[in-house]
Amino acid sequence: MSGPTRRPQSSARDAAGSGARLAWLDVLRGLAALAVVFDHTSYYVLHHVRTIVYQWFDPGNYGVFVFFIISGYIVPASLERKGSVRTFWVSRLFRLYPLYLLAVGIAVALYFAHFGSIRGEDSDPGTSILSQLLMMSNVLEGKNLPNVVWSLSYEMVFYLLLTALFIARVHKRSSWYALGFAAAAVAIGGVLPQAFFTHNVATPRLIALVADLAVMAGLAFAVVLRGTSRLAGAAIAAVVAITLLAFNGGWIWPWEALSILALMFTGTMFYRAERGEYPWRRAVVIGVTVLGLAIVAGLWHSRAWGMSAHAELLWSRRWISAFALAGLTFAAGLAFRHVRWPRVLTWLGLISYSLYLLHPLVIEVYHHYSWTRQPHPFGLQVMLAAGLLAIMIAVSSLTYLSVERPMQDVGRRVGRWLDGRLGPDRIPDAVPVRQPAMAGRGHPATD
Repeated sequence: MSGPTRRPQSSARDAAGSGARLAWLDVLRGLAALAVVFDHTSYYVLHHVRTIVYQWFDPGNYGVFVFFIISGYIVPASLERKGSVRTFWVSRLFRLYPLYLLAVGIAVALYFAHFGSIRGEDSDPGTSILSQLLMMSNVLEGKNLPNVVWSLSYEMVFYLLLTALFIARVHKRSSWYALGFAAAAVAIGGVLPQAFFTHNVATPRLIALVADLAVMAGLAFAVVLRGTSRLAGAAIAAVVAITLLAFNGGWIWPWEALSILALMFTGTMFYRAERGEYPWRRAVVIGVTVLGLAIVAGLWHSRAWGMSAHAELLWSRRWISAFALAGLTFAAGLAFRHVRWPRVLTWLGLISYSLYLLHPLVIEVYHHYSWTRQPHPFGLQVMLAAGLLAIMIAVSSLTYLSVERPMQDVGRRVGRWLDGRLGPDRIPDAVPVRQPAMAGRGHPATD
């Protein structure tokens, strides 16, 4: 459990000066986004490289695991720095939704232009809209449009849970939460059902409708009300979110979902260690333990799939290496957090949310125009991959500059306007944290 505040480390506070950026987080975001881009692009180009890499390593899993640790590290810092649930959620809304809606809109437009599939969403548009309304499609039996938005479901679950913990003033027990979710992944992650409610209780549309209303009502109570009513609202939203994660998950398994939450709270624990609120030595031991438990959960529960010995060996290698390298990547980032990084690397972090959400759409267009379904010569594959990446970065830079950054500014202005009209919304005893203004995120964002 994260104990009482110890002697603050001046270096951590200096690094968090007003207006500064944590460049090392941007570098990690950019690296994670590139790993996910490679995972999806290599289905169409660099086939031989993909075959070799996937003998040992799953870059897609690695990338999202790094993103989840970063979310755990910085999102609680954003909430604690603001000290206001209302301001936090206003910033979330303007940070995440504009680009998310743009990505969904482009995906639908490409479908109607016959450039790609929207994976069955057209068969029941009402259910699709309800499942994606709160970015929780993967725990509401949605189809994930675009396909990468599955990860946003677990981001939203984390935000809702974090809000309830913050209002209850028990948000600093990060190590306990990390260990608890990791242990749950091992102990019960293999027996929890997938999509239980939508397959056994009611139609997917009704489940999505009830879940949306419950979460929005609870969140509205948490944002608007005070005292016990505020806590009750936040608790309702958090309980609904955790219940959906445990009993109504989409294509990832319950033990994977629980491991994701464990990773996020591990990131939070390291944030507290850097601030001097938690012993570094204990944080390292618990971090390694959480990664170990998550690996064990996957190795143990995946045996129920009945894979062949060879397939099980390959899957085990990829699962172990993705978790281990994600942990090592974050550790390296922490170790070199005071290094001055080149602008080109930090820029990839700034545009990483756009890169994450929009790269599948670029791939859809490429796939539509690909003049042959046969593998290209390797040299041509390298050129195509480089060209696709250049287009993805250019498009992502454009959407960051024209959509993400302006809407973040609007969110800050709206937050200040609401403070002026409704008064400050700080949780009693919540001490504002002096942290940098951190925008940009590979897959969902941080400020």
